[in-house]
Amino acid sequence: MNATSEPLLLGSSPVLERLRAELRTAAASDARILIEGETGVGKDVAARLIHSGSRRRLQRFVAVNCAGLPDGLLESELFGHVRGSFTGAYRDKAGLATLADGGTLFLDEVGEMSPRMQAVLLRFTEHGEINPVGSDRPARTIDVRLIAATNRPLAQRVASSEFRGDLYYRLNVIHLDVPPLRERGPDVILLFKHFVDEFVPVHRTRSPAFTQRALDALLAYGWPGNIRELKNLAEQLVVKSIGHPIDRSDLPRQMVDAPQAASLEQGEAAPADRAWNRIVGEGLTFWAAVHEPFMDHELTKADVRFIVRRGLKESQGSYRQLTELFRMSPRDYRRFLAFLHQHDCHVTAGPIATTSDDERLAKAGEG
Repeated sequence: MNATSEPLLLGSSPVLERLRAELRTAAASDARILIEGETGVGKDVAARLIHSGSRRRLQRFVAVNCAGLPDGLLESELFGHVRGSFTGAYRDKAGLATLADGGTLFLDEVGEMSPRMQAVLLRFTEHGEINPVGSDRPARTIDVRLIAATNRPLAQRVASSEFRGDLYYRLNVIHLDVPPLRERGPDVILLFKHFVDEFVPVHRTRSPAFTQRALDALLAYGWPGNIRELKNLAEQLVVKSIGHPIDRSDLPRQMVDAPQAASLEQGEAAPADRAWNRIVGEGLTFWAAVHEPFMDHELTKADVRFIVRRGLKESQGSYRQLTELFRMSPRDYRRFLAFLHQHDCHVTAGPIATTSDDERLAKAGEG
């Protein structure tokens, strides 16, 4: 976010351009939105951009961190309380949802809500009624646009009964995925230099120079902390101000020793190539070589698309033959296509001719 507190989305990578288009579409609607993405990717920035581009932009944007408060306090913060409802409630208090009336209510880390709070939120999404803690009747009905965000895969938590399915479907009218920093390529350097320029006047130092080796290491690093980690590094290096161009050896040890950086220098296979070799060379199934690493954030969507595209070349564009190549049983076909569509990893076979049946089934995501 910049000095004027306006939401800022820097970068020109394909995944970011796609996100920008999705944000514009979401802003034009008034439907509820669920934003998913790893910690530190900027889900709050995405929510603010939606609000600033919507018809509600002149009204309030109110954010609540659902992971930062226990049940009782979270319910009071959201919906208010009446005097005497609990120890310390000396007067009636309006909740943040009421303050957001006419505007946008952003519920960050909604996946951390307890089952009880999920039920309370579900009731609010159904009727828009504010039920202050300690009151036996709704105080009023309000009009807010709900945007929820989580770093948890809520669909999986619904399947494991850790999150209410009815609430999930209420919130997930429009679904957005904010990409991790490792999928944004050159945006890493653009963002890094932006943060460096921000911190130089704050700490009253000279803007440091960087060697190409240092910049290459930043590009190769996996950024588990995403933009938050990148911003922290920029401030560290500005404060350090060592008086000569910062080289790779001046970066934190975890970046210098990272597997990504090592493979860049030693010419080792990229993660997608290693996963491919585990299938065709070592005999692992797609689920073991690709699905599990992807769910553990060791492979990116771009990696999965690369593997699928490479497999389609081998299978002459047939998704059915692709399941055989990926050492899956025929009954895995539907599950395979569902996984690709759910995570936006489905690809077309390009110029390779596909059978009409395979093409139809792949697009529909069913067998």
